[in-house]
Amino acid sequence: MSAAVSSRAAHLGMLLWALLVGFSFPAVGLMGELPPLSLTALRFAIACAGLYWLARRSPDFVPPRPALPLYALMGLCLAGFFAAMFWAAHHATALSMATLYVTVPLLAFLLGLGFRVERPGWRLPAILALGALGALGLALAEAWQVGGRLRFGVGEAVFFLGCLSTALYPVLSKWGLATGRLPASAAVRTFWSLGLGGVLIGLAGLVIEPVGRLASMRASDLLLLVYLGLFSSALTFWLMQRATSALTPGAVTAYGYLVPFVSMLLLFVQAPARLGWVWLPGSVLVVLAIGLLIRHDRPAVVEVQG
Repeated sequence: MSAAVSSRAAHLGMLLWALLVGFSFPAVGLMGELPPLSLTALRFAIACAGLYWLARRSPDFVPPRPALPLYALMGLCLAGFFAAMFWAAHHATALSMATLYVTVPLLAFLLGLGFRVERPGWRLPAILALGALGALGLALAEAWQVGGRLRFGVGEAVFFLGCLSTALYPVLSKWGLATGRLPASAAVRTFWSLGLGGVLIGLAGLVIEPVGRLASMRASDLLLLVYLGLFSSALTFWLMQRATSALTPGAVTAYGYLVPFVSMLLLFVQAPARLGWVWLPGSVLVVLAIGLLIRHDRPAVVEVQG
């Protein structure tokens, strides 16, 4: 099944991506205390099960031998980010991690230049910097209310490596498409990268986590895990891979700036008393940056599958 994906459709898909990712955080908070790496591996397994019927229909479902190292490297990027995030959560402050995460789109842009999948120029970096300031403003607003603090230590250094890892993921995807190493089907690319990433994360979980605690999973935890696997993993990564065929890595990852904005809106629904002017500067900058990003990308149509 082939479909023409325009720049506008890719942007709309990434807007949905930001909503899905933002809505996933409350769902994660409802789950019990379970091994995070093992849970992530299970999420990816569920995501692959959900994607299988779509990916299997593509004639490029079985990857050729030259594509296997690239898929493995993409899976390693996913495993590296989630492993770094879960480890750093116990060794770094939430504010420091949120601050470091705003570097991902700029890192993706710089890496994309190195792989020659980004267009040189000043407009996109300027838009990304504007979005980074807005996302940082939202992080500081939340930290001001909960008394967080900014620092840089070993935990922050490990998380920055994780940010570098996740920034490399769309760059490798775009490079693989540009060089013909990866198929046009977004479903196939998502299936194999999530599958290999899930295996690597699962192996890490077996080594460093008490996997036996999964036996204490409640029925409600299982239902949430299925939801996260299908919507917060399968659908979101498919939307990202779909957008990668039409947009540059920097533009794709820039939608991460909207995630704290969505989380902020959910926070106000749950606790209206926390609404204040301190949230306004960051919100305005994030929305402005995304608007400029959509305006910046000229419509372009490419053929993709799945």
